[in-house]
Amino acid sequence: MTTDDTAPTPPGAPSGPDAPTPTGADLRRGPFRAGDKVQLTDPKGRLHTITLEPGATFHTHRGYFAHDALIGAPEGQVVASTGGTEYVALRPLLADYVLSMPRGAAVVYPKDAGQIVTMADIFPGARVVEAGVGSGALTLSLLRSVGDGGSLHSIERREDFAAIARGNVEAFFGGLHPAWELSVGDLADVLPTVAEPGTVDRVVLDMLAPWENLAAVAEALAPGGVLCCYVATTTQLSRLAEDVRDDGRYTEPTAWESFVRGWHLEGLAVRPQHRMMGHTGFLLTTRRLSDGVQAPERRRRPAKGAYPVATPDGGADGTSAGPDGAEWTEEALGERPVSPKKIRRVRRSVGQAPDQD
Repeated sequence: MTTDDTAPTPPGAPSGPDAPTPTGADLRRGPFRAGDKVQLTDPKGRLHTITLEPGATFHTHRGYFAHDALIGAPEGQVVASTGGTEYVALRPLLADYVLSMPRGAAVVYPKDAGQIVTMADIFPGARVVEAGVGSGALTLSLLRSVGDGGSLHSIERREDFAAIARGNVEAFFGGLHPAWELSVGDLADVLPTVAEPGTVDRVVLDMLAPWENLAAVAEALAPGGVLCCYVATTTQLSRLAEDVRDDGRYTEPTAWESFVRGWHLEGLAVRPQHRMMGHTGFLLTTRRLSDGVQAPERRRRPAKGAYPVATPDGGADGTSAGPDGAEWTEEALGERPVSPKKIRRVRRSVGQAPDQD
């Protein structure tokens, strides 16, 4: 499945043959229009996201107000319900949209998307390949970074996840982004057909076993190109790092994770919040060496026992690991599988219902 070059005109955007292809800019400024998503914040900081429709109303147990009170009003408006509750009305930011949009697969959180964009050096005009699209959260940040002059080819194995991602991306940008293509299939099969060898600037992988695609990625990456991988567990991180080293076409990998802690701001009571956004995933980056170049041997001596001797059953001394590859499943890694019923519901909510339920 790939996108085409035609897209509907977003509400309020110029129309006609000279109208620009929608990239979301017209949806981010100006007065509120019918079809706009609006984030409402009440006095207690609770958030509600609505889509403005003429004649519609927003209801809570504290009363209601008409959408028409916001349509045509400037952003940053305060609107009151019949019960007297006041709401600040603003367009949701990218981070707000990601956390509230319909999802099938788990999303890449804004804190990790920001790290990926920065540490993988996603620049305007870059040629980027992304594999493991999920619900499209990271896709939005990558498209924002490559701009209209770049290209992002997203590859997703599951057609239902790809449909959800398409719906979320089109809803955010108000149509098809001119830099985006979406394909369904395995990365190793699709990548050679969509990218000539040595032509891709950046590759971002969010999948269970990214080490299985190191050869395909090395073939597509230009010398100096960056590979960035997002994995959930230390076992995946360890396997990936060792396979990157063994491949020989990449620089020494670098890995890290990030935590975000908000702060309570109330008069003199300025302190960290009790809750924080802790572990979501590990990020690993490495760069493509030139062909025929051998990476210098590491001078750092590994710790004793860092490389256990493999046993005949495929595990290692002192461990209960099974044959190689058997442990790399969603269930074994602690990921909760997504039910088909939820996928069908989410697809309908983003306007990407399957032909047959």
